Amino acid sequence: MAGMTQQLSYGPHTVDPPVVLAPMAGITNAPFRTLCREFAGGRGLFVSEMITTRALVERNAKTMRLIRFAAAEKPRSIQLYGVDPQTVGRAVRMIADEDLADHIDLNFGCPVPKVTRRGGGSALPYKRPLLRAILRAAVAGAGGLPVTVKMRKGIDEDHLTYLDAGRIAVEEGVTAIALHGRTAAQHYGGEADWEAIARLKEAVPEIPVLGNGDIWSAGDALRMMRATGCDGVVVGRGCLGRPWLFADLVAAFDGRGPGGYARPTLREVAEVMLRHARLLGEWLEDESRGVIDFRKHVAWYTKGFSVGSELRRRLAVASSLAELAALLEELDLSQEWPVGAEGPRGRTSGKNRVALPDGWLDDPYDEAVLDAAEECAISGG
Repeated sequence: MAGMTQQLSYGPHTVDPPVVLAPMAGITNAPFRTLCREFAGGRGLFVSEMITTRALVERNAKTMRLIRFAAAEKPRSIQLYGVDPQTVGRAVRMIADEDLADHIDLNFGCPVPKVTRRGGGSALPYKRPLLRAILRAAVAGAGGLPVTVKMRKGIDEDHLTYLDAGRIAVEEGVTAIALHGRTAAQHYGGEADWEAIARLKEAVPEIPVLGNGDIWSAGDALRMMRATGCDGVVVGRGCLGRPWLFADLVAAFDGRGPGGYARPTLREVAEVMLRHARLLGEWLEDESRGVIDFRKHVAWYTKGFSVGSELRRRLAVASSLAELAALLEELDLSQEWPVGAEGPRGRTSGKNRVALPDGWLDDPYDEAVLDAAEECAISGG
């Protein structure tokens, strides 16, 4: 494992080890980023959940809360989603002028219908001139802040965009590219195409390329880098209910090998669960709302452990910290980390029809114009 440690530069910021927490809607808010960062010892890069440029420039209240960072978060990293170059440019200038973040990532990878049917996310790179215009506006408005992009291979296997998008990104001054080795049609099904990550790295040697997809362990991260030659990894679903994965990633990149971080017992997992819920309550300024927001994490944290369907159900409807703590005490907390907790987690939907604007696929080089009013009204996916 020695020799895999390397530094990744995002402009003036060094990402060491070269590990990035993927933006995930409703997941990578400040509390979850805090947990991941603590397990990583403050190392790596931890990106906010997706922020809509329209909502940002309109100073939507929910959006302004989503872009609040904890004091220890350095560099502060925001992911933006937008379909209109002018609005994207305004949002980026707002971030730079008001010192709201230190790094901006642009979302061209989201596959969900409410985004792609508006021409956004993983649908947008198909329109090459529009992609170029958005990147140009973002880089021009960034005032020296590094601008990166996260994208997928394309809409489907018949409409791949990642190589063209990579060259356009280089030409427009983007700092780095992250590629999820799936198409929008795949959503999260099947296996990620790591060969596509290798092809992109060969096509854009001028800037760092990060790989994303099917990194369920620190060993997977090392294998991806060896197999593709990529400069870093982006970890998404693999850390759901497992923020300590970042401790294992740090250990692996430091040469201590995957598995260098001891797997937690259920008692230790329960302590993290309770802290996660408490942090959410503090962030939302409402304990009950924090516990309710935490409910979606219960199945991920307890995956593989012997919990019982009835107790699992009760955990998933808890509405106070006291109730959550009492239910966690009913578990057999002496359980060691189970084999069943390893491997894939999160959504695994297969091939899907991609929702697109009418006529979207007619001509990849037409001058597509999308209004910011077509964006999702609020942030967070």
